[in-house]
Amino acid sequence: MSVKSKTPIRYIARVAVLTAIAAVLMLVEFPLWFAPGFYKLDLSETVILMGGFALGPGAAILIEFLKNLINILLNGTYTAYIGELANFITGCAFVVPAAVIYKYHKNKKGALLSMIVGSLSLALIGSLLNYFVLIPAFSRFYNLPIDNIIGMGAAVNPLVTDLKSLVVCAVAPFNLVKGLICSTLAMLLYKRVSKVLHI
Repeated sequence: MSVKSKTPIRYIARVAVLTAIAAVLMLVEFPLWFAPGFYKLDLSETVILMGGFALGPGAAILIEFLKNLINILLNGTYTAYIGELANFITGCAFVVPAAVIYKYHKNKKGALLSMIVGSLSLALIGSLLNYFVLIPAFSRFYNLPIDNIIGMGAAVNPLVTDLKSLVVCAVAPFNLVKGLICSTLAMLLYKRVSKVLHI
């Protein structure tokens, strides 16, 4: 069998392994003290980011999609798929810009730049998505007034007084912290696993 014929099999195998690990990590989630409890951080993007570095941005999107699909199959949805769609979009907002930058700048500076841009992209797109789409959608789905959602934010963060401050003072910092934590872990782990990912 030629090397070319083996390549798709190796690619599929690596995507499958990374997806499985990301799906498991998605099950382990925890809140941050400055955001309402329904915002929970998981570390699955660490694995997807490393997959994007090794296999490219297309693989990162595929792993992100499959991770959420597996989560739906295992746990169902309690948010009419709003939460899963949000996780997919914000995850892609983080890992895709980072993977694209790293694809053309495969050095330490490129890796650092990619992670910073990815984290900022996550914070920005996550904020816009929450303000214009997600929070209003959750409000309608749960038949819960937006003021009640704002109240949940105000209960843990005194800076939250309205929807805008909820997004600026809770959602944006939450996503930024998530991006920085996942980026730091990816930076620490990537060299150790890169040989396996590039087999």
